[in-house]
Amino acid sequence: MIVEVPRFKFFCLYVPILILIATCGHAGAQSNLPVGINQGDWFANVSTDRALYNPLSMVQFGVAFKQAVAGKILRIVYDHLDSVMGEDTISLAGTDSISWSWQAPDVNHFGVLVELFLESSDTVLDHTTIGVDVSSSWNKFPRYGFLSAYPYMGQSKIDSTISVLNRYHINGLQFYDWQYKHNEPLAGTVQNPDSTWKDIGNRTTYLSTVEGYIRAAHEHGMKAMNYNLLYGAYADAYQDGVDITWSLYSDPNHQSREYFPLPPPEWASNLYIMDPGNSDWQNYICAQERKVFLAIPFDGWHVDQLGYLGSVWNYDGQSVNLTNSFSSFLSNAKTQLSVDLVMNAVGQYGQQQIAQSPVYFLYTEVWPPDTTYFDLVNIINQNTSYSDGSLATVLAAYMDDISNGTGYFNTPGVLLTDAVIFAAGGDHLELGEHMLYNSYFPAAGLQMTDTLQRDLVRDYDFMVAYENLLRDGEVHSILNMTAQSGSLSIPVSSSPQVGGIWSMVSATDHKQIVNLINFDGVKSLEWRDTGGRQTAPDTLESLALSLNTSSTVVAVWCASPDFYDGAPVSLPFTQNGGNVSVTLPGLVYWDMVVVQYDSTFTSVLQEDKQPASFRLYQNYPNPFNPTTVIGFDVPSSGFVSLKIYDVLGREVRTLVDKVEEPGSYSVSFDASSLPSGVYFYRLVAGNQTKVRKMLLVK
Repeated sequence: MIVEVPRFKFFCLYVPILILIATCGHAGAQSNLPVGINQGDWFANVSTDRALYNPLSMVQFGVAFKQAVAGKILRIVYDHLDSVMGEDTISLAGTDSISWSWQAPDVNHFGVLVELFLESSDTVLDHTTIGVDVSSSWNKFPRYGFLSAYPYMGQSKIDSTISVLNRYHINGLQFYDWQYKHNEPLAGTVQNPDSTWKDIGNRTTYLSTVEGYIRAAHEHGMKAMNYNLLYGAYADAYQDGVDITWSLYSDPNHQSREYFPLPPPEWASNLYIMDPGNSDWQNYICAQERKVFLAIPFDGWHVDQLGYLGSVWNYDGQSVNLTNSFSSFLSNAKTQLSVDLVMNAVGQYGQQQIAQSPVYFLYTEVWPPDTTYFDLVNIINQNTSYSDGSLATVLAAYMDDISNGTGYFNTPGVLLTDAVIFAAGGDHLELGEHMLYNSYFPAAGLQMTDTLQRDLVRDYDFMVAYENLLRDGEVHSILNMTAQSGSLSIPVSSSPQVGGIWSMVSATDHKQIVNLINFDGVKSLEWRDTGGRQTAPDTLESLALSLNTSSTVVAVWCASPDFYDGAPVSLPFTQNGGNVSVTLPGLVYWDMVVVQYDSTFTSVLQEDKQPASFRLYQNYPNPFNPTTVIGFDVPSSGFVSLKIYDVLGREVRTLVDKVEEPGSYSVSFDASSLPSGVYFYRLVAGNQTKVRKMLLVK
């Protein structure tokens, strides 16, 4: 069953909503969206040359129009959250494509939304957006993709595949089943690798294709991860130097070796399972992987496993708890190889141990019983807890659950699952040469519809643009609310329910981020969407929210991948006592609402508590012009100093210089007399010091 629902349904059809937007304005550019604008008439596509950018590097943009455009202006607005960083304008003189460059700000791990307005005589003819990730490394905000087939391919076809993934801002690629053997991944020698070989599925792999993909990935800023199990060996591995006593056994008398059945002739060999805690095996497989990295320019090792195997024993008859060996295996691999490591926790098996190991981020392959949308969020929250908030989460969650599928993915099922994962701060491994629906990645029977491809681009743009709200260390919070669409009252709760709205609320600095996921009208709460039967939620127009808060609200804005291409829109609101009323343009799949408070705000979960630790918050807004607010926590009384410095280390302002009692504080900084540029603010309390960076843009 295929259900296609255009995500811009309420945008295109309901004039009253457009009137509301024209009234409240755009939070970033402060330009109104004209009534009657028909998005999509002029822009064909917009692109960037890389998936992520170092601070201060040049971003190369390209735009293609549906026809040659003359006598019009392309206005470009660079937004960070709801603040404008700058603008460019380009006069168009009969061209169907154009490119330009822009220097990324000197801020690391920083999401930007770039808005494009095609204008004629002060009239906006068309509008589109694209996200930009300013990050020096990919592990803080991973957007993981995959490759799974390496036949002979020309470089132009390789470049085309990677360019498509680049449009989704994929910044890391898992090279699934590229290897010769699991226990001997490199065919040939380091000095003279074989040009072709057969993989585990007896497919011919070309070295030129693997290297071509890596080269193209690197050109777009993507990392290339070499896939292999941590303990797999072919039946003939003894000929390659593998000792049978390194094996795991299904009995304590080493009579039956543990193996994963992949019987010939369809497959090259069954996979026999080695003991990952055995130091001899660790040294052997790391030596084999070292050959790979010397011969082929992979960036890291994606370490796979098979999950819980039941009771297993080593050759000496000792019972083996596999999870106890994961940390030592990964630590040894990191020491010997010095590359990025990622390890799959199949069904969360061993994730707590993996989280304490030298891995780049946490990766979970999701299996039953974790079948609901709530389970996906629970896994992300578990991983955050296991890593003390230091590691991001990627979920390998296979949609539609069809072993031998043909036809198309069900669009509502995919979009709801991605909305849940992205809103919860995770990433979804799903995009490669095709979309995943099976744990054997080369399976490619299901295809994406044009609608799904278009909508996923917007989802990924949205995740990139708002990564600092969605994925950057927010804490769980509480915000009681009700919702009304026309005469229809919609239940809002902190857990999903058919017929209601799921609210995921977090807090950072002096604001709450409210992610609203629409389950009104859906068929079920099962994310895997077996058979592609999920239905699209009912569009909720002019959604009136009533929020209960004891703090003073100073601004409300919203953004959605389903509306206005994800651009931020400021919303008028009223506050009477503890009640705040605000109306959203509408809710299709996912809206993000940001409620900004004055300096007295604390998360409900932390209300009436003294700060537990010394903390300096990121200033808000940032970038700013010319004023911004800096918040900080001091857990004990004492002398506190907060000073501003320029990039040369010269003190330019003292904001605090006195004894303070324990508590949470905020102070306003007015930079009207200072030039644009990067500044630092330094907080000192007792023997503790913290420094952060901010950007003044005039």
